[in-house]
Amino acid sequence: MVNLDVAYVPTPKDIVRRMLGMAHVRRGETIFDLGAGDGRILIEAVRGFGARAIGVEVDPDRLARIRERLTATGTEATVIQGDFMEANLSSADVVAIYLSDSVNAKLASKLRTELKAGARVVSLDYVLPGWTLERELIVKSGGIARKIYLYRVKRNGPVPSVEMRLDNLPMDCSRIVNK
Repeated sequence: MVNLDVAYVPTPKDIVRRMLGMAHVRRGETIFDLGAGDGRILIEAVRGFGARAIGVEVDPDRLARIRERLTATGTEATVIQGDFMEANLSSADVVAIYLSDSVNAKLASKLRTELKAGARVVSLDYVLPGWTLERELIVKSGGIARKIYLYRVKRNGPVPSVEMRLDNLPMDCSRIVNK
């Protein structure tokens, strides 16, 4: 039995479409679904948005279900069995997550480090601690109000040093920079 940090709860199909639409998924972009469950986000990303989809799932039973659904729908997507904390996410244009507060807290720094500038993260029901929210949408599905959070990577790499920021000022600051 695989030790899972997140209980499997399928994302309703109407919410999947709203998540992908809110993230502005475009044809040819690469979307990662972390904790891919039954593959419904992968299928909708490919079929409805023309994206290249990659799902990362640790549970072998869920992985088998994803492959069954991909075959049944004639959808091409990549599925990786493994821990998404060890997956290389640097090619992602969009990352979709429906995890938990504690897992999002662990994932936040990995996403900030690995994702390229402009990449979007769309999360159902759980915030990404330490990230600046770009948009929040409340939607009803099955009579239940759900929250979709959208984040965007503003930069990639280390924060510029004080010296670099001072060098960009329109005056000579060399005498106040400790070199």
